[in-house]
Amino acid sequence: MQIGRISFHQSIRPTQSGLMLNIDQSSTVFIKPLLVMDFVEMLLNRDISDTQLTGTDLLKIVKALEGVKVHVLCNMHKEYCVSGVTSQSAEELIFPVDSHSTREPRETVLQYFQKRYGVSIQYKSLNCLQVGTPQRPKFLPLEVCKIAKGQRYPKQLNRGKQMEDFLKVAKQPPHEREKGILRALHFTHRNQCAVKLGIKIEDELVSLLAHILSPPLLKFNEYGMARSFLPHYGIWNMMGKKMVKGGRVNSWACINFSLHVRQNEATNFCYELAIMCLASGMGFNLSPVLSVETAKPEHAQLALTSLHSYVMAKLGPGRNLDLLLVILPDKNGSLYGDLKRICETDIGLVSQCCLSKHVLRKNKQYLANVALKINVKMGGRNTVLNDALEKKLPHVGDTPTIFFGATVTHPPPGKCSSPSIASVVASQDWPEVTRYAGLVSSQPGHHEWINNLVELQYDSEKGIVTGGMIREHLISFYRLTGQKPQRIIFYRNGVSKGQYSQVLKNELCAIKLACKSLEKDYNPTITYVVVQKRHRTRLFPADYRDKPSDSTGNLWPGSVVDSVICHPDEFDFYLCSHSCSRDKGRGTIRPMYYHVLWDENKFLAGDFQTLTYYLCYMYAGCTHSISIVPPLRYAHRLASRARCYTEPRSSLESGSTAISAEPVGLLPIKDNLKFGMFFC
Repeated sequence: MQIGRISFHQSIRPTQSGLMLNIDQSSTVFIKPLLVMDFVEMLLNRDISDTQLTGTDLLKIVKALEGVKVHVLCNMHKEYCVSGVTSQSAEELIFPVDSHSTREPRETVLQYFQKRYGVSIQYKSLNCLQVGTPQRPKFLPLEVCKIAKGQRYPKQLNRGKQMEDFLKVAKQPPHEREKGILRALHFTHRNQCAVKLGIKIEDELVSLLAHILSPPLLKFNEYGMARSFLPHYGIWNMMGKKMVKGGRVNSWACINFSLHVRQNEATNFCYELAIMCLASGMGFNLSPVLSVETAKPEHAQLALTSLHSYVMAKLGPGRNLDLLLVILPDKNGSLYGDLKRICETDIGLVSQCCLSKHVLRKNKQYLANVALKINVKMGGRNTVLNDALEKKLPHVGDTPTIFFGATVTHPPPGKCSSPSIASVVASQDWPEVTRYAGLVSSQPGHHEWINNLVELQYDSEKGIVTGGMIREHLISFYRLTGQKPQRIIFYRNGVSKGQYSQVLKNELCAIKLACKSLEKDYNPTITYVVVQKRHRTRLFPADYRDKPSDSTGNLWPGSVVDSVICHPDEFDFYLCSHSCSRDKGRGTIRPMYYHVLWDENKFLAGDFQTLTYYLCYMYAGCTHSISIVPPLRYAHRLASRARCYTEPRSSLESGSTAISAEPVGLLPIKDNLKFGMFFC
């Protein structure tokens, strides 16, 4: 990888061949070395000194502390790795003094610490941390433990204050980031190791020649004031515009889980949202099936099933709610995931969640954005490319084409027994390319290529039966369009360069096998593209006062680099497809790296770059171009959603003394949702 400065006037190539050095800045989060009791009280936001923790509290603690190293205050020289939390208190938990012999005397954790260390446990009713191995577990009272220093926090931050605080530190404008990189480069120069090895490093960033692609013309409904729009800086809005195709919501209801939103405020918000949906071009019944229901977050399962049963009885057999609006507390913990799991795997409901802070503000822009999401969930289209309607998209307009997006998300560190989740979405319309359907499957943890693209099973009557996600998507495309896709464009996310050949070989063979299973002579041409986001290449305009940059100092949307820092013989390029203006210019844009590994469609480089860039304007959940093609953004959203479908499992069911948060198998999505955009 390389660092580069973009120049739109000249291209300076190295005068002699050599290596390129990649230097960049990174930010990460460390766990504060607190007493475990203080950490748990901050996590649960309450005093825990006089209560025994149970249920969801224990699961929260396990998720936060599992894999974290702790010290015992009376022996700070040794570290222990947390594996779980006991359901019993220090005065209740009894274990053999000698773990090798069950005939030895048994004593409580309380007694053990008093005898061994002379420590008198003050909070006797509190639970213990479990450390050690499952075969030889050890138990430590919460109050004697302290989190060890210098530990990186590998888990996801919450979307509230934690993420905001992190981004304030991590986000840097381009000119500040460039200065930091150059400082690091000058420090490298002073490193005597480089001098001794005879390595000479240039003082300046590599200059590159880039070009800017023109934005696409967007089409809206002809009954709006603006029928088409040419975006500037990759951004537009819905003022004076109507959705190309409005979905319809006949029956809907709302449930409120926030204590800060009163009944009349929730009712007014729902009415304003319904009016916005109507104004945007949807058909939306202003009257809900029932008045706003209120429930406590801990009773989500009961509240949702009760509401669904009541609505089913009121609407009659065979009918269901079109939409469920849900008002969530701003700090909702696992409630969002639990709600999506219940709605999408237990009941079969399309839901739209709104945070209480937005409900109380009733901002017009927020209502318009929510209306966009509801519309695509109801089968509508928000906007469409003019070139798609006129069948002018390169290699797509003249031939039925299906776009795939595929990704695999792996379990976080410390979750070795958790599965990886593969997600594959595919377009379901042509030539518009706006509707997508998604399928998910689980596979062994950290297994990179997707196992279930094609499945071969033996049936005693039919012989070998072929199935899998590719086949299901192709069949669905044919049913909805009446045409067989003759071209397949497969965008694949998250593959490192060392895995290119292995993943390509396995997945390309699976795609071709799935096609052959439909018809013996069915052989659509395939373009297989790997997209990388987690790379260290950063591109800066050559002159911030010149027009190569937008108002934030970042590259303009549509900037492409396909020389010098790219492979000399292969088909790859960097594309900056989004703008940083909407984020107040607080960060440096990271371009996406696209590498075409297989191309039977014989794309010209410019045509494929244009097609990819135009697709980035077709993400249904917002009114700006996005950083990565929509099939991959949808696939990532669906894979993240599928993590909610793995229910936590308490090891108490097997008679253990500790709570763990190991997931079970992936719960299946209800059939009525499977081929819709419920995940948007």
